[in-house]
Amino acid sequence: MKKRIITGVSLTLIFVLIAGILLPILRPDYDGVNFNASDKTNTTDKVIKFNSEGKLKILHITDTHLNLNHKYNFDPTIWLIENACDKEKPDIVMLTGDNVVNCENAEDTKKMINALMNIFDSRGIPVAVTFGNHDSEQGSMTREELMAYYNTFSCSVSVDDGENLSGCGTYNIPVLSSDGENIKFNLWVFDSGDYDKNGKYSCVQSDQIEWYKETSDKLKAENDDEVVNSLVFQHIIVGEIYDALKKSDSWKSYSYKHLYNEDEYYMFNPENTNYGTIRETPCPGYENFGQFEAMVEKGDVLAMFTGHDHTNAFAVNHKGIDIANSLSTRYISLFHSTQCGYRVIEVDENDTSTYETRVERIFDIYDFETAKQERKSGDTATYLIALEFAFKGKIQKFATVVYGKFIESVTDREVTYAD
Repeated sequence: MKKRIITGVSLTLIFVLIAGILLPILRPDYDGVNFNASDKTNTTDKVIKFNSEGKLKILHITDTHLNLNHKYNFDPTIWLIENACDKEKPDIVMLTGDNVVNCENAEDTKKMINALMNIFDSRGIPVAVTFGNHDSEQGSMTREELMAYYNTFSCSVSVDDGENLSGCGTYNIPVLSSDGENIKFNLWVFDSGDYDKNGKYSCVQSDQIEWYKETSDKLKAENDDEVVNSLVFQHIIVGEIYDALKKSDSWKSYSYKHLYNEDEYYMFNPENTNYGTIRETPCPGYENFGQFEAMVEKGDVLAMFTGHDHTNAFAVNHKGIDIANSLSTRYISLFHSTQCGYRVIEVDENDTSTYETRVERIFDIYDFETAKQERKSGDTATYLIALEFAFKGKIQKFATVVYGKFIESVTDREVTYAD
């Protein structure tokens, strides 16, 4: 019996590997990609406000890593983002870095930015852009040049903060009430940098923190001395993530090593408010200039949303602020459908002291019924993409459930919390 089970598992793995090779080969180029420069006839209302129902829906997309040399990842990622926009119909999209591979030829870099931004531009969806550690670590375009190019699209609500602040792309987006009369909410965008002088991950700098405190005070003064509740978006997670998790001095099957302290391991703390999944070590900056503590002090931030750690989709509460990480919105082929998706955040105008959020993973979004519908449309390219998503998603979902149940059975410890 044991030999029969092993044989069955082996045949399944062989089948999966063959399918993983064949599906990309069979998939034609996706003809929905628009590589053209900004369409000047497109217009987007750059005033962000709660919609007529008093809601604000935010689509968080991060770590797309678009690369023209990886067509079998590029096309499905574009298709995924298009579908996310059409399904969710967000009021604003937050792009938090590692957006495109910066090429030695600026025209190739712009071509990929075109493909990404045209998704939003053609749909009239406002987009706020900031950068990650990879956006400008190579290639011909600086952060400032990249931001200037993103801003050629009418959908961009991004701001180049100039030479007054470190990095490029630290700004805030006031959200007006549905009647447009006053500021009801606020979105903070920070450039968390790339690497420090020692080659370790960077973080938000002191001058950016001072700017935040001054701007927070100004918003409060303009709001009858009441704080304007807000959310933060940046690429690199804050170092306080390790304070919010539970420390262990030894390895466990559901723990992850501290990025900088090799003898420390961390996991969800059952006594804290947690949701989602941790699949890799959180990677904050090595230095810490007090960004998180400044936000605790000001009392206006409900949550901080980051990317950078591609397979993590969790939030933990620490000192009244949710430290949250979103999945990479980059399709990376075989065995990665649990670690690819996007996050949706919703705020109600009638109670801005809280928010709702959910993570959408490929294996939850696309099933064989979706592929069937795409086949009926007659578009072979989208059908094969949907089929690949559905096929690999089923395998990943099965493996994820089995792993979770196994860990719970041997440790009596949950490794994930409801998204």
